[in-house]
Amino acid sequence: MKSYQLIHQLIDLVAQLEEENQDREVSIQDFMGFLLNNVGDPAINLVNSEVRFGNSDNNALEIAYQLDNNIGRLFVFMSRYAKHYIKKALEGTPLQTGEDFTALAILLTHNHLSKSELISHNLQEKTSGTEVIRRLIAAGLVTQWDDIKDKRSKHIAITEKGKELLYKVFVDMNNVGKMITGKLTVAEKFTLQYLLQKLETFHLEHYEKKTIMTKADLKSFADQNKV
Repeated sequence: MKSYQLIHQLIDLVAQLEEENQDREVSIQDFMGFLLNNVGDPAINLVNSEVRFGNSDNNALEIAYQLDNNIGRLFVFMSRYAKHYIKKALEGTPLQTGEDFTALAILLTHNHLSKSELISHNLQEKTSGTEVIRRLIAAGLVTQWDDIKDKRSKHIAITEKGKELLYKVFVDMNNVGKMITGKLTVAEKFTLQYLLQKLETFHLEHYEKKTIMTKADLKSFADQNKV
């Protein structure tokens, strides 16, 4: 039975809760509160449910299953799943990557942008962002022209061909969105959307202010936000 280890762990936890409440019978609400109150307790060992992990190094597993690390790892996996689905959705189009799609979608909502503005909005480094713009221009999906005030700067805008393509791609990208959210209920989707938007607001501020530029910056933030 694959869940035996989890059942055994739950029995041990119930026994611990009963030991703390010998004068009365405990309820499921008591148990829920007990779990939440002790969620960071090392005594409550996380069960290895990750199919990619073995059991040869328990210290490594403990590190991997620390709450923040576990969330970060799941984000990485989700981004890779999404990248795979997006690649399939873009097959047969001039768009090669998800960044191509999002850049074109951003341009659809603006009359025009400078190249640097688009790259920033698309959360890319200058080199990779410039390559995306080059591909879009070469495919006739985007047009560019010199900035009147600054000859060193160029403005870009989506073309009619780009708009036509984008609205066709939207259909397949809607399917990607449904695939990414899996079998979550509507309530779960709203909860996930709220939490992701909260994280997006947090990270966008750091991105725009360029507060995390080195490994030392990451350590400084982590040290200041220890729970």
